[in-house]
Amino acid sequence: MPFIIGGALLIFFAVLGVLSRLKRCPSDKVLVKYGKIGKNPDGTPRSSKCIHGGTELVWPYIQGYQYLDLTPMSISVDLQSALSRQNIRIDVPSRFTVGISTEAGIMQNAAERLLGLRLVEIQELAKDIIFGQLRLVIATMEIEEINTDRDKFLAAVSSNVEGELKKIGLRLINVNVTDITDESGYIEALGKEAAAKAINEAKKSVAERNREGSIGEANALRDQRIEVSDANQSAVRGENEALAKISQSNAERREIEAESLRRATVAEKIAQAKALEEAYSAERTAEIARAEREKATLEADVIVKAQIEKSQIEIEAEAEAERIRRHARGEADAIFAKMEAEARGIEEILTKQAQGFQHIVGAAGGQANDAVKLMISDKIENLVKTQVEAVKNLKIDKVTVWDSGTGGKDGGTATSNFLASLMKSIPPMNEMFNMAGMKLPEYLGKAKDEETVIEAKVSDIKEQPKKGK
Repeated sequence: MPFIIGGALLIFFAVLGVLSRLKRCPSDKVLVKYGKIGKNPDGTPRSSKCIHGGTELVWPYIQGYQYLDLTPMSISVDLQSALSRQNIRIDVPSRFTVGISTEAGIMQNAAERLLGLRLVEIQELAKDIIFGQLRLVIATMEIEEINTDRDKFLAAVSSNVEGELKKIGLRLINVNVTDITDESGYIEALGKEAAAKAINEAKKSVAERNREGSIGEANALRDQRIEVSDANQSAVRGENEALAKISQSNAERREIEAESLRRATVAEKIAQAKALEEAYSAERTAEIARAEREKATLEADVIVKAQIEKSQIEIEAEAEAERIRRHARGEADAIFAKMEAEARGIEEILTKQAQGFQHIVGAAGGQANDAVKLMISDKIENLVKTQVEAVKNLKIDKVTVWDSGTGGKDGGTATSNFLASLMKSIPPMNEMFNMAGMKLPEYLGKAKDEETVIEAKVSDIKEQPKKGK
């Protein structure tokens, strides 16, 4: 039994929970359910679901809901200085009434773009769209069309504005355009011209009706008199005289009527001329204002463009100068680093050499001269090798000596003198030691004088044949 009661209570509370999540949508609102809704026919997740009227179940935690108010919004749009197709700026004060649409696709746009916005924010958004589309429509129409054919103007405005409002989920309910004015007075001039034209046409119509009435009356009298004259041919002369006077009176009356008609025609022409003069004056004023505006526009375009180009050149020049300065600083830093590294290397080499020299001097018993001789004796082999290498690779393919066999002042021949000069070109070992400030050791032999050595070599050469290669 307790199990049954617990189950019933559980079912009861479950039903209450489901019923509490049933949300009713009033007729003046749109219920927007969002969260995990489902998928679109193309398989993409749905962002929201809109319901106008009826009841919808909103699951807790995975779904939420909000309402969109369908109350119409009246927006005052005081458009000023809008440029028409004739390049004349006009003021178009108007009032637009808009509201959230209940159409399926447009209502979805409202849920995606207007949900959570306040009424003032929605009005400002719609006002910006209306301003832009109203300027666009005015730019495609002439002032005469806007002023006279209001139905065409309102139809164009409604078509453009409503098409843009649908993109954010709104619909256009009503458009009311009040008085249209312009800065140049063009619309006022058009009104004056139309009024003058209507007045002149009315005057002309009245004059024409009077003239037709007078002519008809005269024709009727003439017919009457003719019939009476035919019937009373036997009337007395007095009656004929009376008829003559009547005819004369009629002629005078006709002259008066003709004069009146002439004056009416002249007045009509004068009025037409004045109307044309006022119209031409208004057109001249409008053309002067347009010329001044175009001149100011062209001057502004040229000056602003020149200033922009000047600023661009200055910025590019400053950027190029900064790049050159940075490049020069980088090169200077690189050169300084390279020279500093080389200086450290040279300093290290000289330091090591100085330490080596110090050890050599210490080995020589503190005698600097002996240390120098020790260093030169260590390098003497390389010095001799360098001297030998100087003539080692010298190739003499053929040496031809023309010698007559006669001796010179020193008793030698041309051949012996040539060979002696060639031998002198290689410094002996003793000379190398002398150049280094040292003496050749005695166990290597004592050095002879240079002349003695040369004479010995020359005497050896004399013993050879007088001619040879």
